[in-house]
Amino acid sequence: MRFLITGTAGFIGFYVAKKLLDQGHFVVGFDGMTAYYDIELKKKRHGILALSNGFKPVIGMLEDEAAVNYAADLAEPDVIIHLAAQAGVRYSLENPRSYVESNVVGSFNILETARRRKPRHLLLASTSSVYGSNEKVPFAESDKADEQMTIYAATKKSMELMAHSYAHLFDVPTTAFRFFTVYGPWGRPDMALFKFVDAIRNDRPIDIYGEGRMSRDFTYVDDLVEGIVRLVGVAPNESNRVITKGVNDTLSKHAPFRVVNIGGGQPVELLRFVETIETMIGKTAVCNMLPMQPGDVPRTYASPDLLVALTGFRPDISLEIGVAKFVEWYRTQYS
Repeated sequence: MRFLITGTAGFIGFYVAKKLLDQGHFVVGFDGMTAYYDIELKKKRHGILALSNGFKPVIGMLEDEAAVNYAADLAEPDVIIHLAAQAGVRYSLENPRSYVESNVVGSFNILETARRRKPRHLLLASTSSVYGSNEKVPFAESDKADEQMTIYAATKKSMELMAHSYAHLFDVPTTAFRFFTVYGPWGRPDMALFKFVDAIRNDRPIDIYGEGRMSRDFTYVDDLVEGIVRLVGVAPNESNRVITKGVNDTLSKHAPFRVVNIGGGQPVELLRFVETIETMIGKTAVCNMLPMQPGDVPRTYASPDLLVALTGFRPDISLEIGVAKFVEWYRTQYS
């Protein structure tokens, strides 16, 4: 099949594109190469993808409609996977405009492309942050999600809402999947695992927000990619509506649109996360215990039931295995 994937120089987009290329598919990768973090890391990811003859990169910003259209014309996609975004919860406090431009305006351009191109399936990356202040756990896709705590989360929920309307108006089969704290080799330098490993190895203290009482449903990147690739073949329609007892399908009654969590449903306390890193590195961290930052939530906790019902897959790579793989990669890259 032919794929248009946005964000292929990014952490998750790189892995998704590589998986599909390894399976023999053709991929046009679209990325803006923004300076939000080390561009050299992004270039290395694209360089690995470029080893495949089936990969064609297009450098451009999501906000640039002409650039998006050029990438779509080159791809002639059967499937569009939209992973590019302005990421980072805390950075959204400093530069909220970039989130609106990328995650709302940019996503609108992708929806317009899908309207014209009519792919078999449009898949969009959302986030567990849309659940915001939800106190019910685990987070199920059918839960109310109207109290986002950051502009990042609000822009992702806005994308979901726009996508539903496009699926309804233009009959574009669309799946929005919500990620839960993805980690692994080639991860972003602004993410907790990267920052903690780098600091501990170099004898710098680490900042522990929420005094370590927060918990996160960590998802190893290989598990996330497996979930995405399996969902590619499950374009929303009435023929695959889930009727399993105890599972609430989010397939819309008005559009070929569905929201799916990709997470294992095994939240881990932040202090255990740090202890696991210490074990894999063989050094003890010096911790600055700090209160929660604005926009932080006390926990994330995925219900994987709908994902399992649709694909037969549940993320299950343990934190110990995942952190060990990251530490090994870090030592290779930054020794």
